[in-house]
Amino acid sequence: MTQAVWLPAGRAAIQLSRGHPEMALGLLQSASQYEAGALFWPAYLRGQAYLQLNRGAEASAEFQRIIDNRGWDATSILWPLAHLGLARAAALTSDIAWSRKTYQDFLALWKDADADLPILIQVKKEYAGLK
Repeated sequence: MTQAVWLPAGRAAIQLSRGHPEMALGLLQSASQYEAGALFWPAYLRGQAYLQLNRGAEASAEFQRIIDNRGWDATSILWPLAHLGLARAAALTSDIAWSRKTYQDFLALWKDADADLPILIQVKKEYAGLK
């Protein structure tokens, strides 16, 4: 698991932070067969890479996989963040109605969060900017 999943996932996260989503996708290839055991972190990172590449349909598939498999780790932070990724991916594909709904789902999940959290402030701006 370390060689096939966690090291590549860590390296992929670094590449994403550096703005190299193609490299991140390449690093995550070895993790595909172990996704469930890795609690879907590779899927989340792949979804983020696809968002950086403006490939909304592929990003949606990755985030939907996390949402569909919540039972693997019911308390994972990835589950609400997958809703956010799905909203952003829908916006990329110009599916504004679906994007609005998934933003609303995310905001409902975070309704009790501190209002000054940077991610919550950013999400509210993104949601308000949907046309």
